[in-house]
Amino acid sequence: MTKEHELYIKKVKIGKYKVTFFRIFILIFFIVLWEVAANYKWIDPFLTSSPSRMINSLISIYESGQLFNHIWVTCYETILGFTLGTILGTLVAIILWSCPFIAKVLDPYLVVLNALPKVALSPIIIFWVGNGITAIIVIALLISIVTTIISVYTGFKEVDIEKLLLMKTFQANKLQILRYLIIPYSIPILISALKINVGLSWVGVIMGEFLVAREGLGFLIVYGGQVSQLDMVMMSIIILSIIAFIMYKLVFLIEKKYVKNS
Repeated sequence: MTKEHELYIKKVKIGKYKVTFFRIFILIFFIVLWEVAANYKWIDPFLTSSPSRMINSLISIYESGQLFNHIWVTCYETILGFTLGTILGTLVAIILWSCPFIAKVLDPYLVVLNALPKVALSPIIIFWVGNGITAIIVIALLISIVTTIISVYTGFKEVDIEKLLLMKTFQANKLQILRYLIIPYSIPILISALKINVGLSWVGVIMGEFLVAREGLGFLIVYGGQVSQLDMVMMSIIILSIIAFIMYKLVFLIEKKYVKNS
């Protein structure tokens, strides 16, 4: 390794450390400023809460023995909705790719479903599947599946036409083309769909919990607003943000591993 190369690597590492430092600094500065502003009444702590008040609310719910149950319920609903949305959306995209006629017939319906606010279907879903966890999972599924279908199917159609013609020249069937060309070529698209679905699944679950849940972080947000405990609301939002970030990071690690191995 040359000296210039070593200096370049060192410079890159220093740059990463700087980014990490300033990220942490901004977060700590914001938390301290928030606490000071609430203590000195620069802002109304009843309306905006404060870090110390949220910690007290967290301790109170933890001591009641309900904190981890609420977190687990929301995580379970989100992971299940996320998984089902990704798998079913990918399977439908494969069917559309393998049957161009069906794809042409369903194209306008997919456009309409993608534009339709899925939350508007929530009352109908509740009547169909009942008032419970199933309704929440179905709402999360509906919000993510259409986006998955469109993004993955679009990725399938962007495969290099020359490679596709080459495989057809060697008389490869559709299953072989899918296995050896379409899927490997579309892995970045699939990972992008996973990233999108992380956010969409959380939106679906929280909206579902707003409507029908009796437990979960979405329920805590609604309940806190109803009883004017905004500390509980803000605490639940912070917990949601942390868990969503962790879930996104897991997808990022999958992407990083793929890029490293490709």
